[in-house]
Amino acid sequence: MPEDEDQQQHVAAQRESSPQPPPLPRRPTTIEEEDGLRPPLTPSGSVRNFKGSPRPPLQSKATTAVSQVDVLGLSQDASPSNNQRSRSHSRQPSGRLQSRAGSDDDTASVRSVQTLAPGQSGDIESLLDDVVGAAATETDEGVEERDDAASLDTSPLQNIRDDLDESFSSEFEPVGSFEPDGSNGELLNRQWRAKLKHYLILSSAGKPIYSRHGDDQLISGTIGVVQTIISFYQGAQDTLRGFTAGDARFVILSKGHLHLLAISRLGESEAQLRAQLEALYMQILSTLTLPTMEKMFINRPSTDLRRPLQGTESLISSLADGFTRGSPATLLSALECLRIRKAHRQVIHSTLLKCRSPQLLYGLVVADGRLAAVVRPKKHSLHPGDLHLIFNMLFEADSVRAGGGENWIPLCLPGFNNTGYLYMYVSFIDPETGSPREDIEQPLDGRKRDNEIAVLLISANREAFDEMREMRDKVVDQLQANGSLAHIRRAIANGRSSCTSILNTNKADTKGADTPAPIAHFLYKSRANVQFVMPSAGPLFSSTVSWRRLISLYARLQGALHGKTTHLKVVHVVTGGASALAWTTPTFEVYVVAGPRAGKHVLAKAAMGVVQWARREEERLFVVGGAVF
Repeated sequence: MPEDEDQQQHVAAQRESSPQPPPLPRRPTTIEEEDGLRPPLTPSGSVRNFKGSPRPPLQSKATTAVSQVDVLGLSQDASPSNNQRSRSHSRQPSGRLQSRAGSDDDTASVRSVQTLAPGQSGDIESLLDDVVGAAATETDEGVEERDDAASLDTSPLQNIRDDLDESFSSEFEPVGSFEPDGSNGELLNRQWRAKLKHYLILSSAGKPIYSRHGDDQLISGTIGVVQTIISFYQGAQDTLRGFTAGDARFVILSKGHLHLLAISRLGESEAQLRAQLEALYMQILSTLTLPTMEKMFINRPSTDLRRPLQGTESLISSLADGFTRGSPATLLSALECLRIRKAHRQVIHSTLLKCRSPQLLYGLVVADGRLAAVVRPKKHSLHPGDLHLIFNMLFEADSVRAGGGENWIPLCLPGFNNTGYLYMYVSFIDPETGSPREDIEQPLDGRKRDNEIAVLLISANREAFDEMREMRDKVVDQLQANGSLAHIRRAIANGRSSCTSILNTNKADTKGADTPAPIAHFLYKSRANVQFVMPSAGPLFSSTVSWRRLISLYARLQGALHGKTTHLKVVHVVTGGASALAWTTPTFEVYVVAGPRAGKHVLAKAAMGVVQWARREEERLFVVGGAVF
C-alpha cells in the first residue's frame, strides 16, 4: 500500500510540472444569445432539454422562404440606393435575420402557387399584393419619385443586351464558298465563327445533312469533332446532352439516326435550345415520316438524307432564322391568335361547321400570320408544334404561293401522327373580294404580307382535293355574305394594341386614357388554351437588333421560371437597360418589360393590369375550344 501511495504522488507531481493544454475556444454566439434568448443552463453547464424532447431543440426554424433569386438574384447594375437597401438587415422578433428583399417577397413567391378560378379578380391582386406592398414600404421618398418618373418614360430600353450590336443584322447573310485554290479559307472561317448562332444536323454515321451557315467543305472539321465527341460518350453508354465553351452553349439532341446540334452565343438556356432542335426535327419529319426515315437508315446507315430533303432547306432555314431573330411562339410553346369579337368568331366557326365536308379532319382560317378560327374533331386538337410547322410552310415556302393561290400538299404532322401523311388544301383569298389570289409573291424583305388571309383544310384522304376545294368555295362565299371577311379585314387593319391602350382600359375614369403605360412590352400566355398575346412592337422594338434584345430578356425570365433546379413563381430582373418581371401560375404566365428605373411595384401593378385585361378579353384574344364536330 505505501508503494501505491508513493506512485500516485509521483504521477501527480509529473502532471503539475508538465505544461497545461490551452483553454478551449469560446462557443460561437448565436442570434438568440445576442438577443438575450439563450436557453437556460443546468448546473453542470449543459443545455437543458425541453420537456418531452429527446434532444436539444434546433436553433433554426421551419420556413417556407424561397431563394432570393426570384427577386434580386438576377439583378445587374442595380442603382446604388437599391444595393444599399438590399444589404441592410433588420432583426425580427423571432431573432432571425430578415431577407434582403423582405419577408413579404418570400410570402408572395409561395402564395403565387394558388390556383386562380375564372372571375376571381380579387385573388389576382392578392398574389402580388405583398410584392407591391413591400416594394412601396421599403423605399424612401426619393426612390418613390424615381420610380414614378420611370413609369412615364420607357425610352431607355436601347441596351437590353449591350453585347448585341448592329452587327447582328449581318447574322443572316451567307458565308460564301471556297475559291478553287482555297485562298479565301481563312476569311470564310472567320466569318463562320463570327456568327452568333449555328444549327448543324448530321447522321449517326457522321454524314452532314444540314448547316445554317457554310457548305460541307467549311463545316467538315466541326462535323468531325462533334461526331467524335458524341461517339465517345455513346461508347461509354452515356448520352451527351450539351456543354459550354466560353460564352457559347452547345446543345445536342439525338433522335434515332440523327444528331441535331445548336451552338448559341445569345444567352439562351439549354431547355430553350433543345425546344428549337425539337422543332427542326419535327420539320424534317413533316417531309419524311418517322418509319420512312428509319427504314432508309436501317437499309443503308450511310444514307445521305439531303437528297430526300431536297427542296425543304428553305423551310428549315426559315424556321432556324425565326429562332435566331426571336420567336415568342417558340419561347412560350404557344400560338398567337387574331383578336376579334367573340360574336364574330362564333359566326366564322358556325360557317365552318355548316360547310364542313365529310372528308375534313381539320380546318383553319389564318389571317396576318395568326389563327382566326379552327374546326376540329371532338377530343382532338392540333399540337402547337404542328401549327408552327404549318404556319412556317404557309408563309415561308415559295412553292405554296405558286399554283394560282391554291395547293394540295402532303404533310406529316408529327405531333398528331408521325407515322403517316395528311393532305392539306391551302388557298389564299383576297380580303376585299373573297376570290382566290393568284398574284401571291414573296415580299422583298422576306416577311409575310400583312393582309393575307388563308383557308387551310386538312384531310386524311389523298383523293379529297375536289371535296376540299368545294368546301373552300362554300366557306368563302358564306364569310363574304355574312360580313365575316370584313370583320377579319378590320381586325388586321387594327393590328395589335399598344401597352398604353391596354392598361388604360382598366381605369375607371377615361381622363387618363392618354397616360403612357409604365411598361414597354409584355407577353401573356394562357396555359389552358396554349395561346399567347402581345402588344405592338412600337418604335422601341422595330429593328431586328432591338427585337432580339427584347427576346433575350424574355428568354432569361422564362429560363429562370422554368429552370430544372428552381420552382419560382415570381422573377424580377434588373439590367443596365431594362427592368422586367415574370409571374407564373397554373393558369397563365405573364412577362412585363419596362425601363431600367421602373420599380418592382410598378412592374407588379402593370402585370396585374395585363392579367385583368386578358381575363376580361379572353374570348376575343384566344380561340377557346373552336368549332367541334
